[in-house]
Amino acid sequence: MPDFSKLETSIPVAPLNLIVMDSAKELGDSVDHYIAEFRHNLYKMPENDPAFHGYVKDSYKIKYCLDRFGSGEAKAAINESVRGNDVYILTDVCNYSITYKMYNYINHKSPDDHYQDLKRVIGALTGKAKRINVIMPFLYEGRQHKRNGMESLDAAQMFKELYDMGISNFITFDAHDPRISNSKPLGGFDNFLASYQFMKALLSHIDDLIVDKDHLTVISPDEGALDRAVYFANVIGADTGMFYKRRDYAHVVNGSNPIVAHEFLGSDISGRDVIIIDDMISSGSSMIDTAKQLKSMGAKRVFICTTFGLFTNGMDKFDEGYEKKYFDAVITTNLTYMDPEITTRPYIFIADMGKFLATIIDFLNHDATMQSVNMPTEKIREIVGKYNSGCKTPGELFD
Repeated sequence: MPDFSKLETSIPVAPLNLIVMDSAKELGDSVDHYIAEFRHNLYKMPENDPAFHGYVKDSYKIKYCLDRFGSGEAKAAINESVRGNDVYILTDVCNYSITYKMYNYINHKSPDDHYQDLKRVIGALTGKAKRINVIMPFLYEGRQHKRNGMESLDAAQMFKELYDMGISNFITFDAHDPRISNSKPLGGFDNFLASYQFMKALLSHIDDLIVDKDHLTVISPDEGALDRAVYFANVIGADTGMFYKRRDYAHVVNGSNPIVAHEFLGSDISGRDVIIIDDMISSGSSMIDTAKQLKSMGAKRVFICTTFGLFTNGMDKFDEGYEKKYFDAVITTNLTYMDPEITTRPYIFIADMGKFLATIIDFLNHDATMQSVNMPTEKIREIVGKYNSGCKTPGELFD
């Protein structure tokens, strides 16, 4: 659990401002609410101290605008003073619901459009704000993190470009490959996981889960996700295993080599509950195949935990997989946009990240240590212990 008392003994870097891009409005409103709640109710800050001027407010959001010309070009303008302030920009590059008009055509914003809008806002802030921090939960171009042959290296280029523009900190979640920070080794890069929120969502909705090595296995769907699966399994005291994806390297389909088969490495899962944990669901084909194979191996129930539920090909495969009992639930976060119709599915559970993200911003604004925020190991063990001892209601399990 983050030690908020440490904030009472440290001075904030500068007055806090929050710029919520249109792409992240719902999450941003939640974050803003939690920060205001923290500072109104949780802390005992000195009164009449210039260092804490404007510290307690009802909202930390500031107004900005993005105007777009008929040609499709755009510009950003900040409508409030940010001089000397600590500014946090929250954006969701995967929000496909936002449109704009170009030559009288209606276009949906792509990740490229959202990234350009972010740069416009940074450009409007540069030279005025004391510090500019970018919060990009889904790492733009994160899957293009390494170069094979004559390919672009988009993720590293993006990271370097933002730091060359003058940002101080970059905050993301479950980066496909955090090593993109090597492109600007002296720049601040924080990569957070949603492990606690996954466990909180699971225990809130599944009241007969037995969390121990004899009844639960955490599975990595590929070798790339093994580290997060091993951490999650160790913290909750479960067994672990992984799948190895055999690919056809002679062909490329939609930018990657197609998967030929999934090979399982691990102990017997017959009669066990299984948690598959991964950073994202894109089309979902690979995840459904993995869940189907686990059920064929005798898994009792299969729960899918993913930080980013993109569902780029729609929900038909997941609706079919749920009907055929390939999996029992999908837990995903609200860090990226999802069509409201998706969240009505009976098998979709949302792990709310608003309070966690507000805590991150609050600690960064004080330049406080992030150790307890970044690795909530003890908090996860605490709620698992309560659950296994008979506590089942959210009021009993969570503070």
